[in-house]
Amino acid sequence: MDHFLYKNGTLHAEGVAIADIAAAVGTPFYVYSTATLTRHYSLFTEALAPLPHMVCFAIKSLSNVAVLKTLGNLGAGMDVVSGGEYLRAKAAGVPGDRIVFSGVGKTRDEMRLAMTGGIRQFNVESEPEMRALSEVAVSLGVTAPIAVRVNPDVDAKTHEKIATGKKENKFGIPIARASEVYAEAARLPGLKIVGIDVHIGSQLTELEPFEQAYLKVADLTRRLRSEGHTITRLDLGGGLGIPYTRSNEAPPLPTDYGALIKRTVGDLGCEIEIEPGRLISGNAGLLVASVVYVKNGEGRDFLILDAAMNDLVRPSMYGAHHDIVPVAEPPVAAPTQEFDVVGPVCETGDTFAKGRDLPLVAEGDLVAFRSAGAYGAVMASEYNTRPLIPEVLVNGDQFAVIRARPSFDEILNRDSIPAWL
Repeated sequence: MDHFLYKNGTLHAEGVAIADIAAAVGTPFYVYSTATLTRHYSLFTEALAPLPHMVCFAIKSLSNVAVLKTLGNLGAGMDVVSGGEYLRAKAAGVPGDRIVFSGVGKTRDEMRLAMTGGIRQFNVESEPEMRALSEVAVSLGVTAPIAVRVNPDVDAKTHEKIATGKKENKFGIPIARASEVYAEAARLPGLKIVGIDVHIGSQLTELEPFEQAYLKVADLTRRLRSEGHTITRLDLGGGLGIPYTRSNEAPPLPTDYGALIKRTVGDLGCEIEIEPGRLISGNAGLLVASVVYVKNGEGRDFLILDAAMNDLVRPSMYGAHHDIVPVAEPPVAAPTQEFDVVGPVCETGDTFAKGRDLPLVAEGDLVAFRSAGAYGAVMASEYNTRPLIPEVLVNGDQFAVIRARPSFDEILNRDSIPAWL
């Protein structure tokens, strides 16, 4: 569900016409819906009730501070994977006791930042990291709460670049070695064991891999408790997929996911933490672009947009699908045409879709990429010296630019010429 609908013949974000935003800020731009963000967050909190729980939004999916503040004001925690993301969460007003620090390569500086600023827990991914965390905690005279991330060797049945729970992936420690690692954690000064962490991947469209992983976590919880460890939290990660097409794709609902959690680990008396990102932010955002040219090629026609792979890299990087729709509502049974939808970057890989059947559009028309809220703006770059594009947040009949497009002078002034030149 989202709040991007046609009204009076034009696509709206809640109560605001997309064309009005385009006229104000220019294209391309990202636009996010407050109502959709709120609804998707609420689905998770409702699905986990009455279990004690915290829904920690995965900042890596969409990190704009205004979005984080929107969710934080609803009570969301934050899942961060870098010092920069930690500072974004704090800038959004999220207190440290609602921030979970994940990621395989935490530096000592990042550990120090989080321990001095406040942290709910560190999800520890390796023994060297655990020892480094102990050293930093002792140096600061504090105790760091930890959950150890275990790798359950479960195939998430998702794209190989976003699978994280198989034994060949870089994440976590083998679940078979958990007793040994927890025993060392208990001996290290400055650490306090609070739970277990697991995350098997992103864009999962079936519940069965979650069930496999969570049953293993339940068994591990009982074993670690029998070995004398206090396990009060289970961080079950995120990864629930979204429908990227409007056809027959139907990933599981948060209600089904919540029922699975209750069935597999709900009897353990633990507080449940989950880290959804894509399902909260994905369908809450559009990328809006203008048609620069309609080019008739040999054997195929091209729709050349002013958005490019540097603005939305998912199709180029993952072969990902995004529905593309005209902002002006096409008439019922309007004629269509097959296009390769491409951007202006000097790469053949700057292709959003091949052979996509679309309503006829013309130079200057607006099109929107659906389901672009997750891993869109956060993965953007200034390749080809193309400025990062604006981000806009809509709330009812209001909109605000929450990240402005930089000028070329601002981009060029970041570079410096050495004295010898």
